[in-house]
Amino acid sequence: MNLDKLQQWLQDSNNDLAYISNPITISYFTGYSMEPHERIFALIVLKDAEPFIFCPALNVEEAKASAWDGDVIGYLDSENPWNIIATNVKKRTHDTHNWAIEKDDLSVAHYQLLRGEFPNASFTNDVSPFIEKLRLYKTPEEIKKLQGAGAEADFAFKIGFDAIRTGVTERSIAGQIDYQLKIQKGVMHESFETIVQAGKNAANPHLGPTMNTVQPNELVLFDLGTMHDGYASDSSRTVAYGEPTAKQREIYEVDREAQQAAIEAAKPGITAEELDSVARDIITKAGYGEYFIHRLGHGIGKNVHEYPSIVQGNDLVLEEGMCFSIEPGIYIPGFAGVRIEDCGVVTKDGFETFTHTDKDLKVLPLKD
Repeated sequence: MNLDKLQQWLQDSNNDLAYISNPITISYFTGYSMEPHERIFALIVLKDAEPFIFCPALNVEEAKASAWDGDVIGYLDSENPWNIIATNVKKRTHDTHNWAIEKDDLSVAHYQLLRGEFPNASFTNDVSPFIEKLRLYKTPEEIKKLQGAGAEADFAFKIGFDAIRTGVTERSIAGQIDYQLKIQKGVMHESFETIVQAGKNAANPHLGPTMNTVQPNELVLFDLGTMHDGYASDSSRTVAYGEPTAKQREIYEVDREAQQAAIEAAKPGITAEELDSVARDIITKAGYGEYFIHRLGHGIGKNVHEYPSIVQGNDLVLEEGMCFSIEPGIYIPGFAGVRIEDCGVVTKDGFETFTHTDKDLKVLPLKD
């Protein structure tokens, strides 16, 4: 169905074929996933002929055994892959003048090698915006997979909270989360590096886990996610280890109020920038606007970050089936950071989250 839409787009946009190079995009259209590393992996989609997967010879049988039921063309390491691609394209069509490419993925080196096989062709059209919009609306099957990933994130939070004790390192907690996900849930891939940040480290939103140790009466921020049947989760929680100070509790409650207000406002008809403002205005009025230093959210699906961006300046009208995060944060350098994040789907009358870990401030007892 999605390949049919891509072929129709090729015809409507006066393109003869598309060279799809992003492995995630290939998986979206074919159901086959692999990591090519330095080798060539592509999906060639023609406007009026059958598409084919092009991959290393060592992956051909795997691709044929996948959900993909079209042609699979392989190449040996000793062969010229671009020549083989050209030969197979020319077997299928004489119309090779206008190519659409993923401009945000195809490397300059690969572009030049591909163009070397088709020196009179144009490679100026970008298929990425069309694919972004196609992936914007999730099917019921995709939403079920996102819910599965969310359930694994909820499990991960429990493991992380239980692992907190005085003197334990952020990396140790993150390692326990990843290990228990593997042995108890069979999760082989996180959607990004598991983040655990204690105390002032949490004021640096994307600082990975370090050898910093957890100390009493600190806030501890978790940001984590898994890949479940090819779909990502991404969620954040912040907990107090020991009794929080009044200031720690204040910034937590402001962030909690902002996130809940945005979740309640997320429904068909509101724009992305209006939704960002719902949370941002609450944090700003509380006096912490300068410490909310990123967008409210991002799309989620087969990628942990994808279209759309829930940010000021984006007038996209939100519609049923769109999936994204809602994650306001307050980050005060040298003091603490708070982020509360859930991904979810816009329904006909609201927003349904994929994660359900409680968001009232959890105060964990001190443990040696």
